[in-house]
Amino acid sequence: MISTDEKSERMSAHEVAAWLRRHPKFLEQYPDLAVSLVVPREEGKAASLASYQLEVLRDKNRELNRRLNELFANAQDNERLAVRAHQLTLALMRAPSAADTWKAMVAVLGEDFQGDAIRAILFSEVAGLELAEWWQVLPTRANALLPFKDFIAANEPLCGRLNQDKLDVLYRDAQLLPASCVLLAVSGHGILCVGSQDANRFYPGMGTLFLRLMSEALVAALARFD
Repeated sequence: MISTDEKSERMSAHEVAAWLRRHPKFLEQYPDLAVSLVVPREEGKAASLASYQLEVLRDKNRELNRRLNELFANAQDNERLAVRAHQLTLALMRAPSAADTWKAMVAVLGEDFQGDAIRAILFSEVAGLELAEWWQVLPTRANALLPFKDFIAANEPLCGRLNQDKLDVLYRDAQLLPASCVLLAVSGHGILCVGSQDANRFYPGMGTLFLRLMSEALVAALARFD
């Protein structure tokens, strides 16, 4: 006849594991057992439970540090963007004319975004704006603006690779077309485009909050001269 103790010793591994899950503090009462247990590793020799747990904790700590560093870097980037957006707003509000306002915006985009080529489509003539390669005038009902119809209606920044029909309008005289762009809608006034020869410089899904703030700041600054 099998005794109760013998039956207990014949518990399956599944039952032992289930019992330990229900009593996670069991090994705290028997530290010698925790040290003597052997845990197989994916590579190399087996390790004691204590060593294994320490290694797991170190891995988790490294991952937490990595995430913390990423958050810190993102916070620094956002802080720099916030400062630039504020400086841009001040520069736009100090501009004495609509022409100077447009030029200030283009200058900031060139410096902060490191764009290879900036282009603007204005919906009407701007007094005092000297003839330059970076801008052209197209009335809102011009056929050339048809490729931008949905973009103008959405009034949201667009990032990534532009279709050829848009590039043909924006960079009509350029010998080298940009590989990626940021397109800004300047509500009621026009369209701004920052182009880069780097195909990965601007991409769909990148943050557009500060781009939208910059566009709204330009609209507010131009409204002074309407």
